[in-house]
Amino acid sequence: MTVERGAFVRFMALYAALFSAFGFASPFLPAFLVGRGIGSEELGFVLGAATALRLECGPIAGRMADRFQIFRAELAACAILAASAGVLYLATHGFWTVMAVSLFQAATLAPLVPLADALSLAHARPREKNMKGFEYGWVRGTGSAAFIAGTLLAGHVTGGWGFSAIIWLSAAALLTVPVAASMVPAFPARAGGDSSAQITHRPWLTLLRQRAFVRVTLVAGLVLGSHAMYDSFAVIRWTQAGISTATVSVLWSESVAGEVLVFLFLGPMLLRALKPTVALAVAALCGLARWAVMAQTADVAALALVQPLHGFTFALLYLASMNIITDTVPRALAATAQAVYGLIGVGGATAVLILLSGWLYANFGPAGFWAMGALCVAAFPFIWLLHRIPLASPNNDR
Repeated sequence: MTVERGAFVRFMALYAALFSAFGFASPFLPAFLVGRGIGSEELGFVLGAATALRLECGPIAGRMADRFQIFRAELAACAILAASAGVLYLATHGFWTVMAVSLFQAATLAPLVPLADALSLAHARPREKNMKGFEYGWVRGTGSAAFIAGTLLAGHVTGGWGFSAIIWLSAAALLTVPVAASMVPAFPARAGGDSSAQITHRPWLTLLRQRAFVRVTLVAGLVLGSHAMYDSFAVIRWTQAGISTATVSVLWSESVAGEVLVFLFLGPMLLRALKPTVALAVAALCGLARWAVMAQTADVAALALVQPLHGFTFALLYLASMNIITDTVPRALAATAQAVYGLIGVGGATAVLILLSGWLYANFGPAGFWAMGALCVAAFPFIWLLHRIPLASPNNDR
């Protein structure tokens, strides 16, 4: 694909700003909130409520962007509000004030990634023959690398300045998002074939009638959701097995490095050689292999071999899903589709399966990872049904 260099560089800057803000705050925010007088049970309630609100606000904001074509303006406004909400944390103490600020920030953070993805994918995979594109994976990989850099910098800074430093770093990064958003190209004008009038009045029904979208979202819910036990209990499992924290950090870093590698290099190469549905099957198969090893052993050598598979179980699946959504969902529902995909395929499924993971690990220990492998196996029938759909026109009911 011929790279449209100007748009590509600007989207890289947008994702670097956005994901560095997440990297600064996300890993350390719970510790900061504990310092604001929040107990362990209260912290779980605050984080859970914020997650629930974020899942609801994302689709609403996406629909507004589609309806009024205000992608860049909404992205900029939400980033400014999110930065302001972050700074408000510095004045909060106690459960109710922390809860109020947390909900405010959750509502403003929710639209950021879906809007950025809708914008970048519209230009990375243009439908107009006279438009050049670029590799979305390179842009998304830049975001992952920025997240890592932000986390490393925040970890260094908090050692000398305390956890309050993450609030200022994250707010500063979020305030660069409106500048970056103003520089990226606007969302392409709607084509006549998008049946915009019908979509405007029946957006959710139109989206649910897209069979390809529904099936790829179900696949994502199963495969990405299977990471729930890993995210919640992998470190606990490894430390209980006597693995040092230094080794744990190396193992965790392997998975992140695999994600960046697939986003930047392997993923785009594979998707030029394979159909997106085949890439989804590869991701599900890698998930099965990964969770099978996690269920059977805590041997460091075995874990080191499967940790890089995160690049396939997450990044390759994400890239293939974005290709399918971009190629099949009407452009007038681009942001709505991204938000709903995030709601069901990423956030909702993961939230439910984290609760299930707690029960599985408490009752079966590491063997509970077999259930995560079963979720990957359950994705194959949906991948096969998706494979049978011709992924060509975005304007048909699929």
